[in-house]
Amino acid sequence: MKRILVLCLVATLVGEHGAIAQMTPASTPDLSNKALITNAPAHLAGTPPEAAALPKLADEFYTWRNEQFPVRSSDAGLHTWDDRLTDYAPAKIAERAKYIEALLGRVNAMQTATWPKDERIDWILFRSQLEAFAFDDRVWHSTARDPQTYVGECSNGIFSLLKKEYDTPQNRAKAATARLRAMPAMLAQGEKNLAQPVKLFAQLAIASARAIDPLFTDSLMTLAKDLPPNEKQDLTTARDAALGALHDFADHLEKGLPQMVDFAPMGEKNYNDYLKRVLLLPLSAGEVEMIGRVELAHYRALEAWLPDPSLADPDPARSKNIPPDQASFLKAYESRQTGMIQFLKEKKLVTLPDYLGKFEIRQLPEAFKPTSPGGFMNPPGVYDKDPTGFYFIPTYDPKSKNFYIRAAIEDPRPILGHEGIPGHFMQLSIANHLTDEIRRQNGDNLFVEGWALYGEEMLMRSGLYPVDSASHGQVLRLARYRSARIGVDVNLHTGKWTFEEAVKYFMEAGGLDREAAEGEAAGAASSPTQKISYIIGKWQIMELLGRYRDKMGKDFRLGQFHDDLISHGSLPLSVINWIMLDDPSAVEKAL
Repeated sequence: MKRILVLCLVATLVGEHGAIAQMTPASTPDLSNKALITNAPAHLAGTPPEAAALPKLADEFYTWRNEQFPVRSSDAGLHTWDDRLTDYAPAKIAERAKYIEALLGRVNAMQTATWPKDERIDWILFRSQLEAFAFDDRVWHSTARDPQTYVGECSNGIFSLLKKEYDTPQNRAKAATARLRAMPAMLAQGEKNLAQPVKLFAQLAIASARAIDPLFTDSLMTLAKDLPPNEKQDLTTARDAALGALHDFADHLEKGLPQMVDFAPMGEKNYNDYLKRVLLLPLSAGEVEMIGRVELAHYRALEAWLPDPSLADPDPARSKNIPPDQASFLKAYESRQTGMIQFLKEKKLVTLPDYLGKFEIRQLPEAFKPTSPGGFMNPPGVYDKDPTGFYFIPTYDPKSKNFYIRAAIEDPRPILGHEGIPGHFMQLSIANHLTDEIRRQNGDNLFVEGWALYGEEMLMRSGLYPVDSASHGQVLRLARYRSARIGVDVNLHTGKWTFEEAVKYFMEAGGLDREAAEGEAAGAASSPTQKISYIIGKWQIMELLGRYRDKMGKDFRLGQFHDDLISHGSLPLSVINWIMLDDPSAVEKAL
């Protein structure tokens, strides 16, 4: 999904959910057997003691995590620590790594063979969540290698306070002032931490840092309208100091570029470990790459079957109505969702829950453009009281060469279905309402993106767009370049391709313009495995659909399959196979 707000690799890989209970900075959960058994929830009485204690252990971890990463918590709608940034002091980084190592060891030591199925699934999910943190500590080392960690902390630290009116402007402004004041020291610490900076990541961080001014000088200052003069001055002073520090950080990085390595791949072994330990995916890097090549050939050929293959390349000139300005563009984009919802209801393709909020289209802040050229989705966080979701689209330009802008002018529905309803906005809203906290916390990207991409083609094949239309062609092109993403992700991170080779592959095989291709390659480099999520997740859903159809026989109904599929939250599809088909073989293969 387009939620590539680069806080750090950990935040990207684990998801955006967290727990509410607060802990003091010095507190650490008791991981002893005695504590686990004593604190076991009463409703799990009768199950093995460790299984009954697992939810308590998980809740303690989520509480710890939320306080350790306050910007991430704000983004998820938990505003307890809105006045803080993450502490990146070396001692604190080491303390967090030690905590994760100890907790993962404790979870791995649990004897789960006799546990009931549901408790075993929760144990597997919780362990994979911990493995994501451990992977950053063991392999990726974001705090030492990726300057985007620190620039993202600044941009998201402010953006997470602005995107929703969860509190009064004055209180949000006070929180922003506190975070702004902390930024110069945090960035200075980042400079010290970056012992092995990667040139590509530094270049992306430089671009973001130098594009951040409008977020701080325009968007942020909307909170200052009614502030008392002294508080407004405090905010302005802190803002100017933070911007100065960000610009200095970018200058420092730029001076060091010649000494940095271009890119440092993790290697095939680490990539395979991540696929299995974190994603619970029963495939190797080679198998993933092969699926990508097969799907790329498939969709490239389907484009060629169009009566006019250029229909797959969005062209605003074919549109009957070209919006005159940004406001008209956003309004026209958003309005198409109504017709799509009516289509879903008439065809009985999926059930829309009553608690769904409003889905809005907004302009993409410039600070996020380097790694999210097509924009990104921001669904309601798991703690949000406001159920509204947003999709951030690049600045409108009717002459733009950007694929996403051209597609949105001609027909926004394929991307709208991906980002809104029945895609990310609806699916993640449902996931937020799960009662099992471990499953509610899980943010498996292969499921999230797989469902959204599956929805694009499902809507097309169900009759939303005319056959051989530009909308039909756009769906094929979107699937084609998502297929190309797989080759880029796997070959970049296993060390087989350079960044420029990845860009050229996106252009030649994926059919993207250079601007979109560079942004896509940058996103793939910054967030390992994120780009494989779309096609691999969709492929897994299609496989499950066929098996589910065979199981249900004459009782099969497509809408029932969709409702069942998304009712379990954002879980790995290997786990969902176990739940829906009572087949644990995929999980067993991954483990």
